[in-house]
Amino acid sequence: SGVGVGGGSLVYANTLPVPKREFFNSGNWKGLTDWESELRPFYQTALKMLGAAPNPRLEEGDLALKTLAAEIGREQQFEAADVAVYFGEAGQAAPDPYFNGKGPERAGCTFCGGCMTGCRHNAKNTLDKNYLFLAQRLGAQILAESEVFDVKPLGAADGSDGYTVQYRSSTGWLKKKRVVTARGVIFAGGVLGTIPLLLKLRQSSLPRLSGRVGYDIRTNNESLIPITTFDKNKDLSKGVAIGSILHTDESSHLEPVRYSSGSGFWRWLLLPMAHGGSFAARMGKVFKDWVSHPISNLKLLFVDDWARRTSTLLFMQHLDSTLRFHRHRLGFIQSSVDKGAAPSAFIPRAEELAQNYARILNGKATVFGLEPLLGIPSTAHILGGAPMGKDAGEGVIDKNNKVFGYENMLVCDGAMISANPGVNPSLSITAISERAMSKIPEKG
Repeated sequence: SGVGVGGGSLVYANTLPVPKREFFNSGNWKGLTDWESELRPFYQTALKMLGAAPNPRLEEGDLALKTLAAEIGREQQFEAADVAVYFGEAGQAAPDPYFNGKGPERAGCTFCGGCMTGCRHNAKNTLDKNYLFLAQRLGAQILAESEVFDVKPLGAADGSDGYTVQYRSSTGWLKKKRVVTARGVIFAGGVLGTIPLLLKLRQSSLPRLSGRVGYDIRTNNESLIPITTFDKNKDLSKGVAIGSILHTDESSHLEPVRYSSGSGFWRWLLLPMAHGGSFAARMGKVFKDWVSHPISNLKLLFVDDWARRTSTLLFMQHLDSTLRFHRHRLGFIQSSVDKGAAPSAFIPRAEELAQNYARILNGKATVFGLEPLLGIPSTAHILGGAPMGKDAGEGVIDKNNKVFGYENMLVCDGAMISANPGVNPSLSITAISERAMSKIPEKG
């Protein structure tokens, strides 16, 4: 998760797809309203605010995905991704191109691949370049490097008289406590910020919170598979972080992810593909792969520039299964299976596609080490924990993002997502938040 002024947008892959219809008609929010039609105008607003544009340049990793699409008969389902990037003249500064001069100066994308390590060229449309920038111009104050640890109602127990919000420095040695008061509160700390805080507050300052806090955590049913090429003439680091998307079927999607040249730390966290029902079985397969292919494994470990030679496939599915976060008596957060099958580190279709992609690139597929070591999957998109429902027995928030049990309190981040999008969720988070804001009456 991104922690800073701009949140997850600082490190996300700036990819903005609209989910398939299945997303709007499943999960906890099913039937609360006609989500597909209701959200349509807010998706358009979100695309405008985030500066979405089609990626104009397909690079090596994208072209390999296009070849794979043709091989599986899905070439018509391959497309350039819509991304939150300014594609002006590369590296050249330009006046605000989005908000009639009210936004900051921007510069054209250089296609360096560094979107997820922090854009160094002022081309990525992070939230500090749009929503937060414009809010500051209207008088909002941003208290950076701060961590909220308590929210209490003022007067009435339901918060109708307002709230006190206590916070402290998130970076300094001296954790001096500070307090502000507010008529209303919006939780927007991401799943790993909002949900642990709500779980804590339900046991103390906000006891009226629904017992559903922490339920219906979703992982987008993902698989992340790095493929490293042995061809030194290929440069897989050039382009935007995610430049294309392949819809492999009605519920599944595949994207090639890149990092900029020099971003090679991941190599030390990878192991050969190895799946099995026990630790011993998985480690046996890892050992067998090293014994059978020692040269290729050493090449992967000591490749000249891991990011230049590696494309990480991100496989996502709409299929629904959920986890639960709960607070241990010692204060840390634990997870357990809620509904459906537990998220699996092994998705056969993802592995099959990855092996074919590796063949096209003349490379080898690997996995993140926790998968064979612990048998648990990795995900780029942790969602849910404050699901929507028709009442507090079904959800934490209503269809307008208002928290059950309290007045003037909302959740507007990934925690509110109440079904698996099956694609990158940032655009949906923005659109649903835009809709929630439209329900708040204007001052005066």
